Formats: sequence, structure tokens, C-alpha cells
Amino acid sequence: MVIGRMLRGLAVVAALGLAAGEAAAQKSADTLRILFRDAVPNIELYFNSQRTGLILSHLAWDTLVHRDPVSFELKPALATDWKLIEDNSLEFTLRQGVKFHDGSTMTADDVVYTINLAADPNSKVATPSNYSWIDTAEKIDDYKVRVKLKRPTPAALEYVALVLPINPKAYREKVGAEAFSRAPVGTGPYKIVKLDQAKEVHFERFADYYKDSPKGMPRIGKLLVRFVPDAATEMTELLAGRADWIWNLNPDQFDSVNKMPTLQAVRAESMRIGYLSIDAAGRSGAGNPLTKLKVRQAIWHAIDRETIAKRLVTGGSRVPPAPCYPTQFGCDGDVAVKYDYDPAKAKALLAEAGYPDGFDTELVSYILPQWTASVQSYLQAVGIRAKVSQLQVAAAIQRAWRGENPLYLGSWGSYSVNDVSAILPNMLGGGNDDYARDPEIHKLLEEGGSANDPAKRKAAYSAAIKRVTEQAYWLPLHTYVNTYGFVKTLDFKPFADELPRFYLYGWK
Repeated sequence: MVIGRMLRGLAVVAALGLAAGEAAAQKSADTLRILFRDAVPNIELYFNSQRTGLILSHLAWDTLVHRDPVSFELKPALATDWKLIEDNSLEFTLRQGVKFHDGSTMTADDVVYTINLAADPNSKVATPSNYSWIDTAEKIDDYKVRVKLKRPTPAALEYVALVLPINPKAYREKVGAEAFSRAPVGTGPYKIVKLDQAKEVHFERFADYYKDSPKGMPRIGKLLVRFVPDAATEMTELLAGRADWIWNLNPDQFDSVNKMPTLQAVRAESMRIGYLSIDAAGRSGAGNPLTKLKVRQAIWHAIDRETIAKRLVTGGSRVPPAPCYPTQFGCDGDVAVKYDYDPAKAKALLAEAGYPDGFDTELVSYILPQWTASVQSYLQAVGIRAKVSQLQVAAAIQRAWRGENPLYLGSWGSYSVNDVSAILPNMLGGGNDDYARDPEIHKLLEEGGSANDPAKRKAAYSAAIKRVTEQAYWLPLHTYVNTYGFVKTLDFKPFADELPRFYLYGWK
């Protein structure tokens, strides 16, 4: 209701041309104003696990290999060539003449330093499974690097392309990790000229960006990224002409935004999955009801995922049959145990588990409050009284990693890697997000991630998926359909891998 009144009121402002004037002024200043709700605590990708962090990283940093956003074809970037050596090493030939934003030249020293930093357990990277396949990197000469693998890793180049941005060794060592996070330097198409941690980031086009980059020279000169606390503030800023681009707005606002004379909204499904993590391992309290199989099965039967996908997420959202995105290699929906929406069966299972009157628990969430309320309501209907703790993304993740979330609503985009090794090991492989702690699953995921034979990989991942769903550990709720709102003067195109590439966009 509040958003509806706001939309109607600000439509008058837009009709008077005030918001349009703001947007036109920003176009003339060649500055794109971008808003995100999830403030990034550390902009260096290795030390945050947020989608926003990945998006910002690809603006200011480059990787050795580039993945085309449309075809997913791997193309040369900071490396001009690469080859696999005896299944256990990757050798990269580096591009010469690439400049960092501080004017220094990229060499093998920078690449070796960065990769070894990411692979070192003492670095305490945010998502260890992204780099757990790396043993060490070594310098062959100034422009050749060999990366030794701990095991065969078929998806290695996908990880190289998406989550291995190269840092300048001399500068980062000189200033230290903390100072680097406040004044970072990369080789990307934009350089960071001002950073107010968790508040705003200012980018400017990098004049010395290398000419053969598959990203190309940015079309827009400046980007101003601001972090705001919630969806309502984000929408207010867009409607008032103080922002040019937002995403993940409430789907209910899609039609209203498209009625605004200066704005446009579009939808696109992404590889992101909304999920409910259930504390089967008792990390949030030993012996709590969620450690019982029948309670977890009751939860899976209690939630009407089809209705959530079709009526709340909308835009073509689907219920994944398995705990992974359907196109990912190894995502076998056929072996997954199916749980229909059946509240009567959920109540019966709770009674069999010793909870005929239900029980009290906590539901921690950073997703849209309307979606959280829906899950809470379905649980309440079968007797599970879940108190909601609605948090900012970083705070919810920190609580999850400490093992404090009995029920946890979140989302995972697999860093856009089209392989189940980017989702199952992270959520169920023994790391911070694993609330199952099942040794059998750990073993199967290790087998799937360490074989080159596609048939062996599929067999291991299928067995893991079957076990996860039999034990009702981690409930996939729906695919994400990103809803974007932006000024009509922006030439914007969404991509399926959920990575807005602001260096490709321009003014109409």
C-alpha cells in the first residue's frame, strides 16, 4: 500500500518533468547512478560472497579468461592462451602491456601472487570451494604461469573466468590487505576513484585499459554505486530521479514502473536459486527439532513452492526439482525425491516425530520480506511457529557462518558457474553454509569434483542429490527472475548469468 501510494504520487513528479530532468542531467554528465541493497563489507571479491561483490569486481578487475555473457564461450583476456598439462596443471600465457590502475604493468608475479593468495587456507577467503581445487601457482617466466591442480577439475576455467580477479602484488603487499580493501587497484575497464565502505563506490573509465579486451572500452564514463537499506528506499530513489538503475524490485511493482514516462522495467530468469536451509546438524542447538528427519520432511511438504514461484516471484520462475540450477552439469532432477505440497501430511509427520502441537523456532532471512512472510505462513499453518529475523545480507551471512540460523532463507547464484560444483559443495560440502554435515555427502561431492570422466562425475553428483533430498536437508524453493528498473535513456540488456555488465551499457 505504501509503495502504491508512492508510485502514484511520484508519477505526478515525473509528469511534471522533474524526475526526467534529473535523469537527463546525469546523462549529460555521463554518470550512471546504480543502487544496491546489499552493502559489500569488503569490495575485494575474495573476501565477500555476495552477488553485488561479484558484479563490482568485474568492473574494476579482470581475469585471465573471459566468459562470453551470451554464448558462454571462453575467450582470452589477461591470458592470451592456455593449455591443460597431464590433467593436473593449467599453463597460461599472459598478455603483455596490460596496466593496473596505478600505472604498473601486470606480469606473472602478480598472477602467481593472486592465485596463491586465493588458494591459501590461511587467507580465509569467503568461499573456499571456489579455490579448493588449486594447489599452487608458479612462475615459468615473466609472461607464463603454471597452476597446479589438487585434482582433475573440469570446471576449472569457469572458475578462472568468474572468480579469479588479478591483483597487483607490489601495491597490495606495500599497503596491506586492509588498506587495499579501502583503495583497491585492478586492471578492469573502470578504476575505483572513491570508496566509502558499505556506502558508495565511484568508478571512472580507465583510459589505459588494454585495447584487445573482450569487455571493450566502457561506453559510459562514470558509475556511482550507492548502497541503500531496503527496497522501499531503492524504489523512492528511482522514482524521484535520483537513481538510474535498480534490480530485484518487488515483482508487484513491475507494471507500475512501466507506466512511468521516464522509466522501464524488464524481467529475466537467472541461475540464482532461492532456498531454505534447515539445521539438520544441530549447529544452532544440539537436539533441536530440525535434527529429526520427519520434521524436515514435514517442512518440505508444508511449503507450497509452486505458488511462491508463480504468484510471488512471477515472471516464469520455476521450482527446481533438485538442489541446483537445472542447466548446471550434474544437476540430476530425475533422482531427486519429490515432496508435494501436502499440509495434512506435514502435520502427520510432525506428530510422528513427537511434535503434535508443533514447535517454536527462528527463521532468519535477507530475501524480500513478502517472500519471507509467505514461508512463515506456510510453516505456521502446520504448527511450526517461526519467529522471523529479517536482516541485511551481510549480517544474515555472518550469522549463518557462525551456525546460528535454525531456518535460513537465502539465495545462491553459483557465481554464475554452470556446474554443480559451484553450489553443492558450498552448501553441503562441510563449509560455513553446511547445516547438514553429512560425511556421505561430503564423500560423494569430493568424488564428483575430482573426476574428469563425465559419467563418473554425474554418478557421484546424482547420488549426492538423492541423499540430500531423501534427508530433506536443503530445500530449493524457486529460481530467481530478476526484475530490473531503469531510466529509458539507458541502453540496458540483462544476461542469464545474473551479471549486469555496466561497461557494455550506454546512453541511447
